[in-house]
Amino acid sequence: MQASAANLLARDRVIAGVEKLRFFPLAVERGHGSWLVEAGGRELLDLSASWTACGLGHGHPAVAAALARASAAAPGASILSAVHPEAVALAEELLEVLPGAGERRVYLGHAGSDANDVAIRCALHATGRPRVAAFEGSYHGGLGIAMRASGVHVATGNVGVSQEIAFTPYPEPYRDPEGRYAEVLASLGQVLVDRDVACLLVEPIMSDGGLVVPPDGFLREVADRCRETGTLLICDEVKVGLGRTGLLHAFQHDRISPDLVTFGKSLGAGVPLSAIVGPATVLDAPSAGALLTTAGNPWSAAVGRAVLRTISDEGLAERAAAAGARLRSGLQQAIAGLDAVGDVRGRGLAIGIDLVEDRQSKARAGRLAARAAYRAWQLGCVVHYVGGNVLEVTPPLVITDAEVDRAVELLTGAIATAGRVNEEEVAPYAGW
Repeated sequence: MQASAANLLARDRVIAGVEKLRFFPLAVERGHGSWLVEAGGRELLDLSASWTACGLGHGHPAVAAALARASAAAPGASILSAVHPEAVALAEELLEVLPGAGERRVYLGHAGSDANDVAIRCALHATGRPRVAAFEGSYHGGLGIAMRASGVHVATGNVGVSQEIAFTPYPEPYRDPEGRYAEVLASLGQVLVDRDVACLLVEPIMSDGGLVVPPDGFLREVADRCRETGTLLICDEVKVGLGRTGLLHAFQHDRISPDLVTFGKSLGAGVPLSAIVGPATVLDAPSAGALLTTAGNPWSAAVGRAVLRTISDEGLAERAAAAGARLRSGLQQAIAGLDAVGDVRGRGLAIGIDLVEDRQSKARAGRLAARAAYRAWQLGCVVHYVGGNVLEVTPPLVITDAEVDRAVELLTGAIATAGRVNEEEVAPYAGW
């Protein structure tokens, strides 16, 4: 490790531990496209995109131009007690790209956490029902009721079990026998049967729970059960939405129309920005029920508009579909002989590599995942693991074919040589 990187890492101790999730000693000072540059000059292929927040990559000209334009004549920094053009235009454009009927509204926030938190609270208020439903292994945020509705946080003990939150299993095609799917749907039906659940949160792909792609039609089954019981369906597109799965919205793979949709991460291209789109009857009351002073500020709103425009103009959803197919195919061929790889799955540029003790037992190889992520950093790429044992591959949507092929080489090498990483090296970087 170069001295400049080591120095930056040493200074990092002043940052609070509660907001750290570290997998290796990454010390970044700049980026370009699909690449990050460590202090000292070493370049790494970014296969995380900051947990998908940098969906357009690093230093995209459209983002830089939007920030410069907004900064030149920013009309304040809030939409609490005033209106400005960038926020209104972003809301209008979100309504244009999201299918829906009836009078709808857009909430603008800072992150997926507050978007999901506000969506839940608005649903509770609008329906008068006391409970919320979510899936085991889910992640919906790190604040408030969104955190309590995140199965990951419950499983890790970050939050306690709440009586107002009901969890139901999420299907996992790789590990569960086919009969399990019926059990999952039956469990969901039992949770909703009493009609006391205000809303159900669902990820079209369960990301932090292990990059789990549900069976085709699962979201349709979920939507049907919500409609039958008067439960509002909140689709969490924060991590896998806006082109990442090969369609603009991940829920479109099952051709459903959720009641509310939440956005974050890539919507802001690294700038704090989130959104909810949903019925006016849900999002208009109570007045001043969700106040963030700088929410909807002109800088974030301008970037959000640039992101939506760039995804469309550059055909990035289509690019994600093609690049993702190339990446999955390359990985499946390259690691076919590695018994430690149980499954390679995904949609578009949301791909999971499921590491196992052996393919017969399918036992999760958590320590191998930690070593493989660390080894990937040593070899020259950034990838994290989720669900305890799954390498999550979510590169910027602008990744080139040559970079895809390089990603295959680096990831294959990292898994094959993960044994070269000792526990002393990886121990300070506990990940999840």
